[in-house]
Amino acid sequence: MAATPHQPNASSPGLPWWPSISIMDRYIAKELSLPFLFGVGAFSSILVSVGALFDLIRKITESGLEVGLAMQIFVLKMPEFVVLAFPMSTLLATMMTYSRFSSDSELTALRGCGISVRRIIAPALVLSILITGLTFVFNEVITPAANYRATLMLEQAFNTEKPPFRERNILYQEYQKAEDGSGKELGRLFYARRFNGEEMQGLTILDFSQAGLKQVVSAETATWSFLDNVWTFFNGTIYAISPDGSFGHIVKFDRQELNIPRTPLDLASRNKDDDEMNIAETRQHLNQIVRKSGDDRKIRVWELRLYQRYALPFICIVFGIVGSAVGIRPQRTGKATSFGISIVIIFGYYLISFIADALGKVGTLNPIAAAWLAPFLGLAVGGLLVMQASK
Repeated sequence: MAATPHQPNASSPGLPWWPSISIMDRYIAKELSLPFLFGVGAFSSILVSVGALFDLIRKITESGLEVGLAMQIFVLKMPEFVVLAFPMSTLLATMMTYSRFSSDSELTALRGCGISVRRIIAPALVLSILITGLTFVFNEVITPAANYRATLMLEQAFNTEKPPFRERNILYQEYQKAEDGSGKELGRLFYARRFNGEEMQGLTILDFSQAGLKQVVSAETATWSFLDNVWTFFNGTIYAISPDGSFGHIVKFDRQELNIPRTPLDLASRNKDDDEMNIAETRQHLNQIVRKSGDDRKIRVWELRLYQRYALPFICIVFGIVGSAVGIRPQRTGKATSFGISIVIIFGYYLISFIADALGKVGTLNPIAAAWLAPFLGLAVGGLLVMQASK
């Protein structure tokens, strides 16, 4: 029977207000670190090859993309796949480490000293929480900025760089509750023929927001005042339409301020893709543009993306608990077997995630439930496995 190289209950000296870290904790943490780093390297290599490398090679050979520029884009795309590798690596590390402890009878020695299973897997849970925080930082700070920079570099390389705004045909529809309460109806339609980055040109606005009154506003140009939060229209006409369809009155103006949301300006500005936004940007896009469009399916999709950004880092905790609980069960498995079991668990987890994602998009599941379904199921399964292993 192999014994652990240190006495598990020995504690290191420390500050009185800081919880002591036992030699057992340091030993387990050290054993978890190497498989985790191996997993990050292995899974990142596989994911980046499938997700970015092959596409860049095709662009080099077929479209003439410079090799040096392709390497820069490749480096910028790496954080996106490293983030995806963190949960998988956590699962692999916990399974490999605790499986080796089990096969070498180190778990038997620890339990013989009166240490519970929950205490033994505590270092894995702490590691999982730390990796969860690291994943959140990558998702919020590093990955969106890197993806956005990579997109700009590709556009510049192929001379397809988009202007920072939409130049023509800006159309914005704002919906409101129907008067009879049966659903939604069009409240305002905003159309501009052109936008030069500073002012809208060739505007037409249909306004049905006030009960019993319809207005049509036509103007040559309009600008948004960031100081006063209003639109200023120039050289236009306001047509008031009575309920019977006749013109009530017509007012021509040289300058007119109208209290209309700034959403058309946001709509005219170039929007980032969802993988180029952090949580704050995603929420802003959802509230300022998507919700006001009245498109229920689009609203559900963006709500789902927002809640998934919160849920993704917690996959590390789920995989840490599941991997520890599976690895700690009495068995004799090698590294290759642990790697294979990890792949099966990962496939099953993401299959559930994809199904929940689809159900959330069609409205069968609430976006919050769809985003958190897989993590909560994983936590439940991991908790059951830990309880069984503790018996």
